[in-house]
Amino acid sequence: MCLSPAKVRNFNSRVYETANKNGNGLATPDIGTLATSVYRITQKAASVPEPGFAGGRSPSKAGRSEGKFVVCKLTESSVEIWHDAANPLSSPYSNIAIMQDIINGRCGWCGTDELYVKYHDREWGKLVTDDKTLFEFLVLESAQAGLSWITILRKREGYRKAFCDFDAERVAQMTDEDVERLMRFDGIVRNRLKIKAAITNARLLLAIQKEFGSFYEYTLSFFPDRKPIVNTFRSLSEIPASSPESDAMSKDMKKRGFKFFGTTICYAHLQASGFINDHLEDCICRKDPKFRHVTV
Repeated sequence: MCLSPAKVRNFNSRVYETANKNGNGLATPDIGTLATSVYRITQKAASVPEPGFAGGRSPSKAGRSEGKFVVCKLTESSVEIWHDAANPLSSPYSNIAIMQDIINGRCGWCGTDELYVKYHDREWGKLVTDDKTLFEFLVLESAQAGLSWITILRKREGYRKAFCDFDAERVAQMTDEDVERLMRFDGIVRNRLKIKAAITNARLLLAIQKEFGSFYEYTLSFFPDRKPIVNTFRSLSEIPASSPESDAMSKDMKKRGFKFFGTTICYAHLQASGFINDHLEDCICRKDPKFRHVTV
């Protein structure tokens, strides 16, 4: 299962912090390089609490506790996670492949999946100024909470059909009957809370439009000099899971009543809509004009 960049970073940071806390000495590459390169992870391992151990020591000596996942083995090509530290070979949970920073000239998180590559090349990091597309990303990012981004991308047309071609005014008028109808619709993730959140968020977005003129202007209000940010990262390990801008924006949106839009989801939204450009320096979207100037 491919995770969104934000999820990967969140998992990586927990592995990294645990390793440092436990003072584990690691062979090359160090855990910072290794853990921040995590690419694939099983769904159960994705919900890992705090890894209790990382490094080359015997798993049986890890600070184990029942029901916790434990990072037991790190190599140059994989990270292995087990559920039972006392007897890891009996219950391997996953063997996580390592993601390269750049794959085929692109940010490594998109891999080689055709849909992911197309999204990376044509949309991710390209500034979106129209509120309809911003609402589309708002719906999709909120639906993605707890899931992989590729799962939502593959259902994108289903969401378009379910939520009135992402027309916020029409979505805002949806009723409980519509919620029940969508709970029977296979084209989306049938999560009642997320469906209701999309409707609530549509109504709140309309209120923001009245207050700020547009959701685009509202988003810019959280940025220094009201300008998008273009970062200059060379490695995926440098990309954060949140930022001061996403912290402030998600906090304000929470006060307004928005659902499923914490700072990590907000940061992913800002990346997707181009308010924060996190394409790596060596990515073709930075180097090649035919990619750099593609618009949504």
